[in-house]
Amino acid sequence: MPQFSHRLKRQDNITTSDILTNIQDLRNKNLEDFSKKIFHNMEPDFLKKIKTGDFLVSGDNFGEGMDSEKAALALKNTGIKAVIAKSFDRNFFRDAFNAGLCVVECETTFIDDMDELELDLKHNRIKNLSKGINIEITPIHPKMIEFLDKGGVIEYFKNQKNF
Repeated sequence: MPQFSHRLKRQDNITTSDILTNIQDLRNKNLEDFSKKIFHNMEPDFLKKIKTGDFLVSGDNFGEGMDSEKAALALKNTGIKAVIAKSFDRNFFRDAFNAGLCVVECETTFIDDMDELELDLKHNRIKNLSKGINIEITPIHPKMIEFLDKGGVIEYFKNQKNF
């Protein structure tokens, strides 16, 4: 099944408030409720464009702000396979792996909206099939990949016998 990229119209400094439209109401909503409105204030039709397994592509400093764990969970709940950005807020980066959402750092200039991509964590690259190029990604530690494979840090430790 093809997996496509979806670029945000505004690339840099995407905050958790941009991701989670009604951030003030988070305590009163469940994950599915606020997953249905991600990026609603920035791009109201964003969720109509994506399919399970697609990639979200952004620029520098993705995920800055409060409630980064909820933002990562909301993105994961939409079926996005990975967020690809030039850089991430450190708290969002950690919370994404905790939640089981893959985040990949690389140069995103060569990825356009609706490019067909393959993510190869083993060989530290993204194959842009639409352009016929490989893009080197920042290597992800094997333990972090193991966390992703289990659905996140909490799920990983639930499966450990001595925990």
